[in-house]
Amino acid sequence: MPSIAVAIVGGDAPSPHKRRLRSNSALIDNPVINTPSKSCPPVKSKSARQRVNDSPSTNRANVETGVTKMNNNNNNNNLPVKKLLDGLLDKPIWNPTELGQISVVKEALHVSTAPSMAVCREDEQKRIVEFCRQSIVEEKAGSLYICGCPGTGKSLSVENVKGCLAVWAKETGSQLPDILTINCTSLSSTSEIFNKILEKSQPNKKVSGRSTPLKQLQQLYFQKQQSSDTKMMLVIADELDYLITKDRVVLHDLFMLTTLPFSKVILIGIANAIDLTDRFLPKLQSLNCKPTVVSFRSYSMDQIIMILKQRLMALPYAVFQPQALELCARKVAAASGDMRKALGICRGAIEMLETELREATCTSTLTSMVRVDHMAFALSRAYKSPIVDTIQSLPQHQQIVLCSVVKHFRKGKKDTTIGELNKFYIDVCKSTLIPPVGVMELSCMCRVLGDQGILKLGQSRDDKLRRVTLQIDEADIIFALQGIRFFRNCLQ
Repeated sequence: MPSIAVAIVGGDAPSPHKRRLRSNSALIDNPVINTPSKSCPPVKSKSARQRVNDSPSTNRANVETGVTKMNNNNNNNNLPVKKLLDGLLDKPIWNPTELGQISVVKEALHVSTAPSMAVCREDEQKRIVEFCRQSIVEEKAGSLYICGCPGTGKSLSVENVKGCLAVWAKETGSQLPDILTINCTSLSSTSEIFNKILEKSQPNKKVSGRSTPLKQLQQLYFQKQQSSDTKMMLVIADELDYLITKDRVVLHDLFMLTTLPFSKVILIGIANAIDLTDRFLPKLQSLNCKPTVVSFRSYSMDQIIMILKQRLMALPYAVFQPQALELCARKVAAASGDMRKALGICRGAIEMLETELREATCTSTLTSMVRVDHMAFALSRAYKSPIVDTIQSLPQHQQIVLCSVVKHFRKGKKDTTIGELNKFYIDVCKSTLIPPVGVMELSCMCRVLGDQGILKLGQSRDDKLRRVTLQIDEADIIFALQGIRFFRNCLQ
């Protein structure tokens, strides 16, 4: 978007005051290491790598210990953002010009790269493991339904559960059931799932001409003698909502397998549809095969930061500014809580840094981290919002007015007057050495912003007494202006 590019370039102009960049929450006080501008730095300046290497906290053992502590602590969700982001700058800064480092970082942030432990989902995993253990010990069939929005760790948690069951079976001497994992999107037809289950339970038996896999499974689990020769089987059906037919008979028959007298099937269904149980649960309840439901809630900001930190702590160098990760986590948590989206946006921010380095007119010994403006670009591409586009294309003084509104409303007020807003506006302009306009011009700018649906103006004979109310989400203004250094400092 051209408007965004202009805003970012304008925001990178040197500030008249030396500042330390902080996040919106004012919780992070780590120093910011900026990418050099197109003019080469002085020869005598100390490189960013040397500055970070001077820190005594670069021991790799500390990094591994930090990951271990994070994985073992189930109460980390309540830690403040500063503690969650501690340690990200205690390592040498990476060199994004080296292809080897780029590929390693992108691989660490790829969706297909499974972490050693699914953090922030300990409670859900414990419930699933206990359900499976009880069914195995009692040799009793049962069904479990896992639901949640996309990117909330459902499939990853179930994969970890399989590993936990293997460890438990080895330690206790229990017999591990046969495990069949099916992605329902790969089935040629919905009824093919019964053929997969039959092949797993009786691999050498062929389906007779008149019979069907479903009928043979029903016959198997109705007879005690045949069933006694069969092991317990854990069936994991991912993307379960793909089995929904017009009459939903396939879905009902699948869950009905767990209610047959001598069934050995432990069924775990996984689906994104949170309301799926409302649609088919009444029928299952009437058939006496109501599944246990485990819901996965969307990730919060702190949880997203924790997961990103877990992946990045394994790297021997620092890649992101903590403020950039916080910006990503805030936006994704507010929008959807989809962890896959957060990983994709972080990879997009790295690509923005690569593009910037390719377009640089001079080479430098300084290496660079992924900054807030890189992350803002990646977020704007992922979440295309007309309001954000509008704010980023506004003239600078109108953007300062919105910045002043946000600062004023942070004091707990829901509206203000143009006269009160003018005081905040003048303070912002003075702090950045920008000449402010008069109160009449400010009133005109507020009317323009009102015509665009951003502000709402009340009626009064005196312009200074007209009430000003924000019509859009404050987070949209912060997000739109966060990539510009000038406004980042104003919004602290």
